[in-house]
Amino acid sequence: MEEERRVHPDCINASNPYHKCVEYCFRKIAEAKARKDKEETEENSDDDNDHPVEENSEGDITKLTGRQKKLFELRLKMNEARKANQTAMVAEKKRMEAPSESRGISKQKWLEERKKKIGKLLDANGLDLQKAYMLDTQEAAEAKYKKWEKDPAPFGWDVFNQKTLYNAYKKRTKNVDVDLEEYNKMKEADPEFYREASSLQYGKAPKISEDKIDKMVKELKDREEKRQSFSRRRKFHEEKDIDSINDRNEHFNKKIERAFGKYTLEIKNNLERGTALPD
Repeated sequence: MEEERRVHPDCINASNPYHKCVEYCFRKIAEAKARKDKEETEENSDDDNDHPVEENSEGDITKLTGRQKKLFELRLKMNEARKANQTAMVAEKKRMEAPSESRGISKQKWLEERKKKIGKLLDANGLDLQKAYMLDTQEAAEAKYKKWEKDPAPFGWDVFNQKTLYNAYKKRTKNVDVDLEEYNKMKEADPEFYREASSLQYGKAPKISEDKIDKMVKELKDREEKRQSFSRRRKFHEEKDIDSINDRNEHFNKKIERAFGKYTLEIKNNLERGTALPD
């Protein structure tokens, strides 16, 4: 097909099925080949000029004259300086422009470093990298599991969902002492201990001892005291102007500032400068 279309394989338009090489194409191909041959000869001559003394240094270094020896030493120093500059430049570039790695690349790099560290131990015990946890000590495993079991604090709408409320209930009842013997006796004495909606005793309060009521009241009081003592630490700015007489007034002023601060900013600045007062 190429012979029928008279297309030279080195032509830049050889991929075009409708192209046919003419005299201009052959002239450009010949110029490109001549240019390529010239560049190759120049590269070979540069290589020969760069290493003439090095070739002589293998066996003919003793035959060099004084000037040739000085030239040889200068070239060695130039090569050492060029290598040192290149190394310093690469190190500075790595230090100034550190590549930003994504999460997956960082994890892969961490796995490779970890595999290098424990590779010998894994090979000695005949284990795979996925079973590297078998080399952990008891203390390390307990610390790892304790970290995993720690749940984050609820946030936003999750504060009032059923799971969070149930966890709060379990936390409150963790310190409550349960007398199972008394519980079983009460259940045996009352056939309708677990009342249903159809029971005639539904809604009737069972008999509860005074000490149980006192425990419940004590738990409620402790919870109220704990709620009142809880306070989130907030940043204190020393350079901020004091415009309140107590904490409650400061909180009120903050709410007023959020609502009307942008409207009263000019008046406030005029009062501070004294320009709002009459002459």
